[in-house]
Amino acid sequence: MHGKQKRLMVTSKSTLREALTKLKALGDPENVAGMARFGVTAKKAYGVSTPALRKLAREIGRDQRLSLQLWATGIHDARHLAALVGDPAQVTPAQMERWARDFDSWDLVDGPCCHLFVYTPHAWKKALAWSRRKEEFVKRAGFSLMAYLAVHDKQAADNKFLRLLPTIQRASLDERHFVKKAVNWALRQIGKRSLQLNKAAIATGHAIRALDTPAARWIAADALRELTSDTVRKRLEARR
Repeated sequence: MHGKQKRLMVTSKSTLREALTKLKALGDPENVAGMARFGVTAKKAYGVSTPALRKLAREIGRDQRLSLQLWATGIHDARHLAALVGDPAQVTPAQMERWARDFDSWDLVDGPCCHLFVYTPHAWKKALAWSRRKEEFVKRAGFSLMAYLAVHDKQAADNKFLRLLPTIQRASLDERHFVKKAVNWALRQIGKRSLQLNKAAIATGHAIRALDTPAARWIAADALRELTSDTVRKRLEARR
């Protein structure tokens, strides 16, 4: 122990109480106050920084039981930790649906999608299913998963992503902020996977622009700006 600093040893057999005690100690009220500036709302949060959360997750390791317990607390930081320590091999479609019912901010959508759900065998099915849902954050999760699949599923064939483009085009009419941001994100990430997908994503971008709604115009302009850039083109040429 140095001065007032205390180190709580957290192991792979951590109890929920130990994990929550550590989270509370790592919290910062200023971070809680600042969350609103990024469009994050939370009923209860400690304000633990992302680097601190990741460090704690590494100390704990994969622990599916603890992951489920952390999520059930409803505490914002605990739910982020739950996504980091969960075991993708043990995640079921039913668990994904339970967590989806609790989605109430964009970061608690993207965290589980990025760190846990994308690595499960259910990711592709849920991406399509959730993209058709009406709830804003569940729908965002569908397109968030598409974006993360484009980044992390290195073995997926281009055809799997080509089949997502009509879904992206239809969803570009959704004016809700957190949906249209994710739709744009999915289109850009798919278009950066390969030259074939880049060409198809650019064509989809032009089709979206022709829909001529505020959301569609923004999605298309932002995506086309990146997908037609020299930076992306050179990277894809080099990769080929």
